[in-house]
Amino acid sequence: MYVIIMGAGRVGLSLANLLIEDGYDITVIDSNEELCRNAAAELDALVICGNGTNSKLLEEVNIDEADFFVATTGNDEANLLSCIIVKKYNVPNIIARVSNPDNEEAFIEVGIDNVISPERTASGFLEKLISRPNVADLITLGEGNAEILDMTVTNDKVIGKKISEISPTKDYIIIATYPNGELMIPQNDTVLSRGEKISILVKQGAFKKVGKKFEK
Repeated sequence: MYVIIMGAGRVGLSLANLLIEDGYDITVIDSNEELCRNAAAELDALVICGNGTNSKLLEEVNIDEADFFVATTGNDEANLLSCIIVKKYNVPNIIARVSNPDNEEAFIEVGIDNVISPERTASGFLEKLISRPNVADLITLGEGNAEILDMTVTNDKVIGKKISEISPTKDYIIIATYPNGELMIPQNDTVLSRGEKISILVKQGAFKKVGKKFEK
């Protein structure tokens, strides 16, 4: 898979590193020479110092062969313009970072549906850490109507019970346990131990109830 990333700042650089680890073929474009030097020194990828809104440059890096184009700069206008230009090359997946959430509508209006606001995502995650402090980690599913919660079993009422006695219910299902630190899909006769980490798929509205059930 071939991915072109416009922006060699913190977001673009982190994304490139992750994708390279996953085996993707990466090209990074940025107009800032210092950022390009840093990226070239850190990444096993092609780094181009130039304007990502320039059609000629995009063609030179084979934009028509890209599976993904990701605009990650901190400049919403540049990200929007680059996405509009890339659309004419029929890149199947175009993703844009938006620094100001108020600008999301402009991206959607021109047909860029994959719009990510790191600021909004971070604030939403912080809100969940505050409102559900008993949750070690979480993943939102669907349109936010369910989440996977990682919890530690500390409630005496469920310790020593079999999975079949407490899961599934209409509000949640235990989807994983971690004996000796290794993930295991629980069976009906799996017994919960004190201090054991579990992953639970929970419906919206039941987070507090589930938290109280498994943790003190």
